[in-house]
Amino acid sequence: MSETFVIIGAGQAGCQAAATLRSEHFTGDIVMIGDEAQPPYQRPPLSKKYLMGELAAPRLELRPRKFYDDQNVTLKLATRALSIDTRAHRITLSDGTSQPYTKVLLATGTRARPLAIPGADLTGIFYLRTLADVDQLRPQVAPGKRVVLLGGGFIGLEVAAVAAKLGCAVTVVEMAPRLMGRAVSDVVSKFYLDEHRKAGVTVYLDTASVAIEGANGAATGVKLSTGDTVPADIVLVGIGALPNDELAKAAGIACGNGIMVDEFGCTSDPDVFAAGDCADHPNPFAKGRFRLESVQNAIDQAKYAAKAMMGNKIAYHEVPWFWSDQYDLKLQMAGLAIGYDMTVQRGSTDARSFSVFYLENGRVIAVETVNAIPEYMIGRKLIAAKTHVDPEKLADPGVPIKTLAEG
Repeated sequence: MSETFVIIGAGQAGCQAAATLRSEHFTGDIVMIGDEAQPPYQRPPLSKKYLMGELAAPRLELRPRKFYDDQNVTLKLATRALSIDTRAHRITLSDGTSQPYTKVLLATGTRARPLAIPGADLTGIFYLRTLADVDQLRPQVAPGKRVVLLGGGFIGLEVAAVAAKLGCAVTVVEMAPRLMGRAVSDVVSKFYLDEHRKAGVTVYLDTASVAIEGANGAATGVKLSTGDTVPADIVLVGIGALPNDELAKAAGIACGNGIMVDEFGCTSDPDVFAAGDCADHPNPFAKGRFRLESVQNAIDQAKYAAKAMMGNKIAYHEVPWFWSDQYDLKLQMAGLAIGYDMTVQRGSTDARSFSVFYLENGRVIAVETVNAIPEYMIGRKLIAAKTHVDPEKLADPGVPIKTLAEG
């Protein structure tokens, strides 16, 4: 009998898994279940070009719609998977039907961490995870509007940059002592703080939002731990994301910080796999288990998981990489800054083009670059090759970066 592989989650990982299954000559049925009405689309542009109005919705789609017909991939959109019966190999769906499977891939992604303070249910409070979220937010982001961003991570700062460009009065409130504190070095964090302030953005650090104030059911301001209240027409919440692992937990599948998988993408159930933002996986760059929220991880891990579903088990050891666009600045990162004993800065922040390398016992394990694409590209190679470098040469912009990768 023909096999049926079901993919739960119609995002970057789910789409890639379907494409990989077909490119690896899987001839059985593929069914993709997604709770949004749209076919798989890119999420990174949502907080950047799409919010800015520079990119139309159809251009977000990861694959032309014809792809799914040509590759015989059945899309069940605007449909939620309610439960998985691992014994019967059957998935109960929100449309009242059930879907049998031979093997299933969970590519369920994440959801926005909800705001849990008084006033969080007022209108005028937005989250940014889906196309529908941005479609609601975009008409509100107009010149003169007072926009308060709760959270100084990538999403909050990308929206802050767009809102500032559009002529809004923008405020960022961050609980930590610096921006993007969990992701970048002090140097990069300080640089972006200065850039946002130069653009007219007000930034509060070491500050919590304690309540949303409102009138007539709508948000009018954010009360801070300092005692101040920041007036607001729009409040965007960007305080992190939670893995969508409830489906797996209810099915008895082991979960930690997400759905736990081995190096091949297999869960505690041999016929259930997981990939992407929801997957808690062994990562050699993290020196242990880790859950990555990135396009790179979603794409690459989905490839490995899809192959493993077909019995071709290859350990997932790809170098993690990330990026963020804010104003005319491209922040690119590779590797994970875990266990380093030295940092090396190459280039000057004044030039608005520089990089920070992380070393462990002389070996490059991570890099952050701002408007420095060669350093980023070579940095990725150095990390993958576990290359030892001379810190003095690495810090000297007069030494061509490519010579360090050549040995």
